[in-house]
Amino acid sequence: MRRATLTNDFSWSKSRHEKFSECLRAYYLYYYRSWGGWEAEAPKDIRELYVLKKLSNRYSWAGSVVHECLRDVLLDWRSGRSVEPAEVEARARRLMQDDFRHSQKKAYWTHKYRKAFTGLVEHEYAEPVADEAWKQNWETVRQALAWFFSSRWPALARSLQPAQWLEVDAGFDFSSFTLDGVKMFAIPDFAYVDEAGAPVVVDWKTGKAREGYDEQVLGYSLYVAQRYKLPVEKVRASLVYLNEGLEQQVQVDLAALESFKARFAQSVARMRELLKDPATNTPKDASVFPMTEEVSQCVRCAFRRPCGRLEAAAQVQAQPPKVA
Repeated sequence: MRRATLTNDFSWSKSRHEKFSECLRAYYLYYYRSWGGWEAEAPKDIRELYVLKKLSNRYSWAGSVVHECLRDVLLDWRSGRSVEPAEVEARARRLMQDDFRHSQKKAYWTHKYRKAFTGLVEHEYAEPVADEAWKQNWETVRQALAWFFSSRWPALARSLQPAQWLEVDAGFDFSSFTLDGVKMFAIPDFAYVDEAGAPVVVDWKTGKAREGYDEQVLGYSLYVAQRYKLPVEKVRASLVYLNEGLEQQVQVDLAALESFKARFAQSVARMRELLKDPATNTPKDASVFPMTEEVSQCVRCAFRRPCGRLEAAAQVQAQPPKVA
């Protein structure tokens, strides 16, 4: 059977917007220059960029493990299966231990692992991370899972009838819709219909609250309303900070949605300005995608070596933290 040809089509997501805003060069390398790096015959430099773009840092890794665990738990409850919290925690710990060993050996350069995780930038760049910091990473996962199981969410999820379930972290292959002619990715962690008939979207967070999270769930609200043909003004949205034990309701009304759409349109327009051919999503020359002047941002970037910022980033890392 002939394999379908992949095309690098233009799309929009909150993470793409953030990368575009932080560093145009990283954006270019991530979404354009690394394209095709999975092919066996890919040039060495493109292959390197592709492998690097797939790496996580230890904080996002912890968050992804929590999200994977909660996805599996919710899917079990949706199917009527029982869940033992201690088994979920033990499985998460084994998963992280296996991930860590794979990454520490830098096996991601030669072996396929699991789709949701390939390796860590800390190992790729031999960053000095204390054992206590790695232990704290696991503690973040353990505490998030513990709070979830002690919260109101297990009882709520188990109480839902089959028709009330909408989605559980369906992934990029499923969770997209078209907004103003642009394909937009929006992947709610959990979406259901409550007893009053209102659709609810939920986003789990393992970090602290920061600007932009409201925008994310507004996008989820538009997606759920469009996919399930529900009135968008009836959607309710929640940000759940698992490690802080906090829930934040996000206002979903026509004013908030119109403001989101305006910012979305502006973001898309700025991205398209840097395309030589918008119809084929072909970028202009790399020179119009300059590196950020904030070298401190390079410290957490996987592209610091191909960008020639490896030494500069190391110097920033070596500086003692500022005392307020």
